[in-house]
Amino acid sequence: MPHARTFPLYTQVILAVVCGTALGIVFGQEPYLNGLRNEQLGKLGLWVVWVLKTLAVPLIFFAIMDSLIRASLPLRQGAKLLMICLVNVSVAMLIGLVIMNLWQPGKSWQGHVEELLQVVPGTTLKPAFAASEHPLEDLMAYIPRTIADPFGSNNIIGVVLLALGLGLALRWARIKSGQAGGVLDHVAWAIERLYGWLVMGLWWVILAVPIAVCGVVANVVGKSGIAVFATLWMFLAAMLLGLAVHALLYYPFVAWVVGKKSPRIYIGQGADAIMTALSCNSSLATVPITLRCLERMQVSAQSARLAACVGTNLNNDGITLYEAMAALFLAHALGYDLPLSKQIVIVMASIIAGAGVAGIPEAGMIVLPLVLAAAGLPDQVILAAIPLIMTVDWIIARARSGVNVMSDMLVAILLDTGRTTAATEARADARL
Repeated sequence: MPHARTFPLYTQVILAVVCGTALGIVFGQEPYLNGLRNEQLGKLGLWVVWVLKTLAVPLIFFAIMDSLIRASLPLRQGAKLLMICLVNVSVAMLIGLVIMNLWQPGKSWQGHVEELLQVVPGTTLKPAFAASEHPLEDLMAYIPRTIADPFGSNNIIGVVLLALGLGLALRWARIKSGQAGGVLDHVAWAIERLYGWLVMGLWWVILAVPIAVCGVVANVVGKSGIAVFATLWMFLAAMLLGLAVHALLYYPFVAWVVGKKSPRIYIGQGADAIMTALSCNSSLATVPITLRCLERMQVSAQSARLAACVGTNLNNDGITLYEAMAALFLAHALGYDLPLSKQIVIVMASIIAGAGVAGIPEAGMIVLPLVLAAAGLPDQVILAAIPLIMTVDWIIARARSGVNVMSDMLVAILLDTGRTTAATEARADARL
């Protein structure tokens, strides 16, 4: 991975926002300078997002296949882990849908979409979907007809389904053959190398993200004025509210009622891991601290390792909640009246994307364009919205990482509860 960055990404984004704002203020009132400089910088920002969107599909595809080939997890433990993660993420999605449908904060952007996203005035922003009368029909539309179809249409659900199918088939074939160094091992090696190269390329593209943010901010401020940031705060508040409700209400409640760990233990003993995730913006980098916190909570090492090391690939509640809420926010901003069937598609795309981006740097940023496409948003809106959202995403990203770490700890507690109960029953049977 490139290590040329002197400052962390969030620092560079903050500096980019400041520089972009200055350029917008200085040159915004001069048509010639604005057209020559700020508008060209804005187009550069769109190109960076286009490259990210192009990389996202193959990156997620090979990430899933690589994890399926290399994963080693007993069936019973894996099924229990998967069930806990599905319940947690389902609750996260329910919280997000309730907030977005009752509050509808995206309507604060209605009438200002052209200014905020720099969409050509007069353009008709029609949704890229035709609502059906049944949710199953919308979901069936995302099942790939051919192997190449999901890649050409950026169909995130189709890509993940295809990767799961091919990955499981390759894993089964390798186990069945039992031969070391055969053709299938070479295929697995090639998949691992391709994934590594894609991640390397992604790191280089991420280096250009501050330039994209600077360009878009300069373009927007130059045409709409500095007051544009007042509108962005509504987006930030909506995202943080959903993450806070899930992390500060649902997690402690379940840990207390089901896991028998009071909030004082769950949050108090886990504070080091939560604060580390908030500061470094990575749940994976926080794994050693998470394991130490779980040890303080007297969670068994087996359950802690299973949840924090293996399960962290599935415990992405923060990312999935953010993706779904952001898609609904922008849909409401464009005045789309999304039916329940389409909202279910958005939820499915967010859950699948969250599981598919495990270990990918800046994961939320990478899959957001694909989830927005699943929501039916026009491409010109997606390309223009992402750099603008990046101006506040560095704050949301830290909250997402904190939520993901709290999810890891909750899963470990719930896994250990079942293990402890089984051990207690076994000792009772032995005494009888």
